[in-house]
Amino acid sequence: MFQYLVRRVLIAIPTLFAISLVSFILIQLPPGDFLTSYAAQLAAQGEGSDAVNQQLKALQDAYGLNQPVYIQYWKWISNILFHGDFGQSLEWRLPVSQLLWDRMGVTLALTVSTLLFTWLLAIPIGVYSATRQYSTLDYIFTAVAFVGLGIPSFMIALVMMWVAFRYLGMDVGGLFSPEYRNAPMSVGKVVDLLGHFWIPLVIIGLEGTAGLIRTMRANLLDELNKPYVISGRARGLAERRLIWEYPVRVALNPFVSTAGFALPGLISGATIVGIVLSLPMHGPLLYRALVSQDMYLAGAFILLIGVLTILGVLLSDLVLAWIDPRIRYS
Repeated sequence: MFQYLVRRVLIAIPTLFAISLVSFILIQLPPGDFLTSYAAQLAAQGEGSDAVNQQLKALQDAYGLNQPVYIQYWKWISNILFHGDFGQSLEWRLPVSQLLWDRMGVTLALTVSTLLFTWLLAIPIGVYSATRQYSTLDYIFTAVAFVGLGIPSFMIALVMMWVAFRYLGMDVGGLFSPEYRNAPMSVGKVVDLLGHFWIPLVIIGLEGTAGLIRTMRANLLDELNKPYVISGRARGLAERRLIWEYPVRVALNPFVSTAGFALPGLISGATIVGIVLSLPMHGPLLYRALVSQDMYLAGAFILLIGVLTILGVLLSDLVLAWIDPRIRYS
């Protein structure tokens, strides 16, 4: 196991270098750059050509945008490696690390809560559907799962916004009511947050829950027909213990193997839902950085997604080997 871990870490180093190089090249590929769109914005506001040129020249000198791409890349990656500095956002005029940390709390809370929500719903429902195949509730759960898989999450978000506003009288934009958005933290603000938090939680979790229900049902049905289950039932094991201690444990493998992708979801997850609901998460900020070609902010996001993907997959593989004795990395 130790050799496997060391080998994966050594492979991750050149992989991360390739990800950083590709991410920096990708944000340079679209025609134009941030300065082009910024110049058009200044011209639309009635700025004179001399003033526009002076501002663009100042930005080029400040961020080194008039230098070759390979020099820009080396300065960017060396600052990250040796100083932990992701650079300055061209649009926000703020350090990229500050923009990342400002939204980390909400993104982390929503991602972890959604993961727990999907597991707490998908596992028992999937077990029930598999052990009571073709029952009335099995058909109902199957229909709900297909609806959750078939309807886009942003469409569900729009419906939920209308329902919350029409029947619950809630202001569904963002995570706080207008009177609490700029207020200091208090008990009332926390209660208001919890009153709004369930909407994105249900919307984002519904699609993941629908897929995991089908996965759990299919895997458990496959395990229930294996000889060790039939043998355990013949030996007189209690049905509840027989189901939950053995076949359910094996059927959980897909849950563990996909849990690692919750880490990159901290950065890119629920982008469209975040835009629709005006959530202060990383996803909408990444989308805005890509649209405005804010190279340092977009590059930091893409690099972090790659790092978290590698780390998440590694953790999933290790946990999978721990819970399933049949898997060994020796």
